Order: sequence, then C-alpha cells, then structure tokens
Amino acid sequence: MTNRLHVFSVAFLMLVLGGCGGKAALPDPNITWPAAPEPPRIKFVKTISSSEDVEEKKWIDHLKAFLFGRSSSASLVKPYAVFATPSGRIYVADSGWRKVLVFDEARKQFSMIGVDGPGALSGPLGVAVDKDGRVYVTDTVHRKAFVYDSEGKFLFNFGDENQMERPVGIALNNVLQRAYVTDTRKHQVLVYDFKGAFLFKFGGRGTEDGKLNFPANLFVDSEGKIYITDMNFRVQIFDPDGKFLSKFGSIGTGFGQFSLPKGVGVDSKGHIYVVDSRFNNVQIFDQSGRLLLFFGEFGASEGQFWLPAGLTVDQNNRIYVADQYNHRIDVFQYLDPPVSQIKDPAKEGSGSFEFFENGAAESTQ
Repeated sequence: MTNRLHVFSVAFLMLVLGGCGGKAALPDPNITWPAAPEPPRIKFVKTISSSEDVEEKKWIDHLKAFLFGRSSSASLVKPYAVFATPSGRIYVADSGWRKVLVFDEARKQFSMIGVDGPGALSGPLGVAVDKDGRVYVTDTVHRKAFVYDSEGKFLFNFGDENQMERPVGIALNNVLQRAYVTDTRKHQVLVYDFKGAFLFKFGGRGTEDGKLNFPANLFVDSEGKIYITDMNFRVQIFDPDGKFLSKFGSIGTGFGQFSLPKGVGVDSKGHIYVVDSRFNNVQIFDQSGRLLLFFGEFGASEGQFWLPAGLTVDQNNRIYVADQYNHRIDVFQYLDPPVSQIKDPAKEGSGSFEFFENGAAESTQ
C-alpha cells in the first residue's frame, strides 16, 4: 500500500509540475513566406495530428494514462482530405483509419464518423460539409458517397458501382444544392443534388479543354466555379453546369508547373492554391493562372510536407493541408498586405498580389 501511495504521489507531482495539457511545444510564429525582408503573405499557424490537439482532458485522464500505460488519444494515420467549417470543426478523411476524424476546436472535442452500422466507411478519400452541417464523404471501396448529420449520424448514401468506379474528391455548391464528385477511373465529374439524386456528368478522358485525365481533387468557390486538378498537369475551371471556362498549368519543374497536382482551393480574394504532392509544396495563382508565390518543401518540420494531398480554405482564409506521411494537418494563414504596399489603393481587397510582381516569388526558391 505504501508503494502504491508513493507511485501515486510521484505521478501526481509530475502532472502538476508538467501541466495537464496535450502538446507542450508551441508553433514557431516566424515561419512565413516569402522570405524576409519581404513582407509576409502566408504564415504557418499550427499542426493537428491527434485528438490531444483539441480535447480538453482532466488531470485524472493523464494520471490513468501514466499509471496504466493506456492513452485514449487517437492520431492521424494517413490523412487524404480535409474540410473546415465556420463553427470550428475540422473533418479529415483518413485512409489509414478508414474513417472521418472530427476535430472540434470550439467544443474541444474529438469524434469519428463512419465507425459502424449502415454508415460504416471503408475507403474515405473526400469530405465536405454543407451549410446545414451535413457531412458528405466519398468512399472508393463502397463506390458511393455517404451523408451524415452534423453529429455524425448516418442519413443516406448515393451512387453505386454502376455510377461510380473510383470516387475521390467531393465539393458542394450550397446555393444550387449540388454535390460534385470526381471519379478518377471514369475521368468524369458526377453531379448530384443534396438528396442524392443524379443530375448530370461532365468531363471524359482526353487532353482537350474540358476533358479530364484521372481527376483527383476539386473545389467550388463562392461564385460556384469548379476547380479541378488532374494528370493532365493542370487546373481547369468550369461553371456550375460543367461548362469549361479556363485552364492553367503544364508538366515540368519550373515555376507554375506541376508534377503531381492534388488538392486545390480558393480564398476570398480569388487566389488559387494548388498542392503538388511530388514537389511537396503549395503554389498560389491568380485567376488568370499567373504564379504569385509558393510555400513549403520536403521535410517533417513545421511548414514542411511529406506527400501532401488534400487542401481546403475556410471563410477566414486559413489554408488546411492534409500532410499524409507526416500524419497531420498543416494550417496556414493568408495575410492581407498593408495598404501602403498596394500599388493601386483602389485594388485593396480585390485579391491582387501586386507586391509579387517585382520577383518575390522567384526569390523564395
């Protein structure tokens, strides 16, 4: 009994002295792009890698883990897609877990979606949330998409093996109530309404404008325009009905070129962010396809990537990147330039990266 009390006392003292929080290390506040002395436009914020990054645990939970060697925390295994909501929830489609992991930063809670029952997932690769909180998940094994309510309760699924062969990306148009799904093997985008009824499809294999070649990820911006990456090594932009609008990008290792484009997203200024898994970076373009800046490189430190995949941008212009082999979500913030740095004050808020016209993008290589 005396030994037990001694162990308990030592453990309790260690917890008190060491604190009861999760990770002790704070992110480096000085990781920004472009490199100094240029004013920063992208800032590294933090990483999310396990439930401990959001959960608020009591001291007794830490004590149990210390005494009995068991931890209730769950870590990301192989995150492929990510989606962030205005309410502070971050949804991660993890192909290693074969589930969707939910990090609720506002409530300081962690949960999983698609664990069992009729809504059990087997191969989630895409995730998106509509304005009412319903969660849409593509599953490459089941060849369909699953829909859950805001608390993770299964509602229904849509699509089947006759319609879908390898569904990957999913993006939503809340105004038109449409779900857009990329089918990598069919080289198409399938379009459904929010009740799961099939509407139409567009694409088809090819290199011509409007054609696709193993499309991966996609994003719908506030205007309803659809941005799609594929193995034609480009980004194509379509209207809500699948009409081709424009394109940019080519294969290569030069500025603005792609090797393995995956995640794509657009911020409130119209900047287009594209993940390149082989380059281990994110490139930023304007609406005409002009390269503005890129950030990231291969590695495991803060601000570095190892085979990144999905990307999303939230309403506050925070950029979330699914960093597969670093087993984490990397979070960045777009920074508006001071008015004094905008060549034409009339362009303030227009999304112009006027600052980078003087070659700052090249200087970050």
